[in-house]
Amino acid sequence: MAASLRLGRQTVLTGLRIIKVKRCQWSPQVCGGLVRQLFQSPAVFGAAPIKVQMPALSPTMEEGNIVKWLKKEGEAVAAGDALCEIETDKAVVTMESNDDGVLAKILMEEGSKSVRLGTLIAVMVEEGEDWKQVEIPAVSSQPAQSAPSPAPPAAAPTSTTPVAPPPRSAEAGQLRLSPAARHILDTHGLDPHLATATGPRGLITKEDALNLLKKGDAARRAAPVSAPPPPAASAPAPAAPATATPAPTAAPASGRPLYPAISVPGKPGAPGTFTEVPASNVRRVIAQRLTQSKTTIPHAYATVDCDLGAVMKLRKQLAKEEIKVSVNDFIVKAAAVTLKEMPEVNVTWSGEGPQALDSIHISIAVATDRGLITPIIKDAADKGVQEIAANAKALAQKARAGKLLPEEYQGGSFSISNLGMFGISGFSAVINPPQACILAVGRSRDELTLAPEGPDDSGPVLRTRQLMTVTLSSDGRLVDDELASRFLDKFRVNLEKPQRMALA
Repeated sequence: MAASLRLGRQTVLTGLRIIKVKRCQWSPQVCGGLVRQLFQSPAVFGAAPIKVQMPALSPTMEEGNIVKWLKKEGEAVAAGDALCEIETDKAVVTMESNDDGVLAKILMEEGSKSVRLGTLIAVMVEEGEDWKQVEIPAVSSQPAQSAPSPAPPAAAPTSTTPVAPPPRSAEAGQLRLSPAARHILDTHGLDPHLATATGPRGLITKEDALNLLKKGDAARRAAPVSAPPPPAASAPAPAAPATATPAPTAAPASGRPLYPAISVPGKPGAPGTFTEVPASNVRRVIAQRLTQSKTTIPHAYATVDCDLGAVMKLRKQLAKEEIKVSVNDFIVKAAAVTLKEMPEVNVTWSGEGPQALDSIHISIAVATDRGLITPIIKDAADKGVQEIAANAKALAQKARAGKLLPEEYQGGSFSISNLGMFGISGFSAVINPPQACILAVGRSRDELTLAPEGPDDSGPVLRTRQLMTVTLSSDGRLVDDELASRFLDKFRVNLEKPQRMALA
């Protein structure tokens, strides 16, 4: 279709040259504009683009990083082909093409960071079209222009900030400083009135304090000179001396003095005493979810010691048959069986109340270079320990390589975090919302205990037991202390009697 239109265009242009029609006599502007609009339209002159936008590859994804392009410009692409690798908030996921065509232009190169959802990252054309003549949609430039557009309003108040602070301090009673900005200004003895506030509602941010610090001695010399202007500006008002002299009287409103005492003697240290470390998408999401968990979920904790004697004995027997399973695999199986026996613990919290879950999917915490991620062993209660071991090994390898699919780490009902391999005796884990519980597993240890009777009924004897401490963190809205205690007791029984798990 496009080829026919281009051929028709060439024919019309040739005809216009023959009859020597250069422009309309009656209205050159209108005629020229119509001709230009017709022959410069993408349908006639160039190739119609197929937009490739940043997709949402996980429910919590807000932005992504372009890791690698798997197709080059001018290369044919079929629907379902891998276009590029995108780092989401969970893993590195391969983005597939939804259309057939040719990759015409890559707009976001490899290494592009924090690309928002819906951003145009590339354009394609249909097969047979000239991909070099692709028309780049104007929409791709709008996000870049819309972002700086709020900057002029933010820059406009900066010119009036020397005058704006006195009225603001007269209304609010004191300047508004972020903790980082206050620390920088206090340490270097700088006047906060000299800082240009760019934060919301006149807040002086850390960047504002650093910009003031860069002015060096000039800013400090200007501090005593700029101090009198506020009284001068408010001189016509009778309360001007009150705002200048009784500054400490305004402090009780917030409990903090306007100018805190500087406790660091001597010459201020040079700027740059810390290094900004850019946070990855995974790290930002982890921070958000942990903050959400600790601030919105009432955590309750319960701890129990489990005897691993029977599990270790069974492991040795299986090893003789070349069946390799870990203690953590038995823990996953024991937790899944216990959840099956106590479905009231296999719940989540929605906005209106508890929701019972039909499936038992165990999330296992895996440490990666990008951060902690929790792949899921689905339907763990219906699987044997050997199958759980194989699934856990495969998921851990994919997690460390950043190749987990969204369905492999979303939708868990119960989490397990094991730090025993690091020598940790016991710890309390943070609940992974919207789940109700997480089990923290410590290392195993040998401990002497007093057994009630010996093998020959000779009375109490000392025995060495291999114990492991586990701590259950539970959502107090869903699992009360009594229910958590019963769950841990049943979990301990299941783990100490592996044959019972096989019958469950």
